Amino acid sequence: MPDVQFDFQGQQVLVTGGTSGIGLEVTRQLLASEARVHVFGRDHQVLARLSEEGATTYEVDLADPEAILRACDRLPPLDGLVNCAGIASLQSAVALDAAAFDQVMAVNVRAAALVAGQVAKGMIAAGIAGSIVNVSSQASMVGLDDHLSYCASKAAMDAMTRVQCGEWGRYGIRVNAVNPTVTLTPMAVQVWSEPAKRAPMLAAIPLGRFAEPQEVALPVLFLLGTAASMISGVCLPVDGGYTSR
Repeated sequence: MPDVQFDFQGQQVLVTGGTSGIGLEVTRQLLASEARVHVFGRDHQVLARLSEEGATTYEVDLADPEAILRACDRLPPLDGLVNCAGIASLQSAVALDAAAFDQVMAVNVRAAALVAGQVAKGMIAAGIAGSIVNVSSQASMVGLDDHLSYCASKAAMDAMTRVQCGEWGRYGIRVNAVNPTVTLTPMAVQVWSEPAKRAPMLAAIPLGRFAEPQEVALPVLFLLGTAASMISGVCLPVDGGYTSR
């Protein structure tokens, strides 16, 4: 990919789920862009490495609402938020497990809503016209077998994005989402390594390939930054054309 430079010098940005996958790439892109990055995550070893790289880190269980509120109370007023934490539970619709469904919704939706609410409250109090980016999925736009809870959670995240945009726009706060296709994080490389599983999905993507983490992180930084100053309420597919069909 060509080198793309952003300037977030001095800006305070929180990334949830910043210790793996897309969130880790977003964190490192923001650090390279001179942001003051705060990271919520659960992998204490990665958090320690990110701390050495210049991030301020917090070990937080995002399934615990009280832990979220305690962590948010430790944050300075922020200029930006990237809600990237997410989990999946793959089950057929007839075998749906209630506890697994609730866990997915708690992390993917409730946690994102609580964090964004606390961050927006701080922005409003400080008079900061900030930017929030929710990392959703193409799964919010199409029906994927065995992904009922995940699809539902990401569709809820898109709806949340629109509500937040409407409520917080009067304060100059922009809220957008990105909706990536399969992204080749280390975990996804393992999951999609089987040719019989990979081939049908690739065939449905007009560009004929999956996304690299940087190809999702850079649109996130674009939406965070001043180049997107009139963009709010958008759910942006980053999917090689998958959802165009």
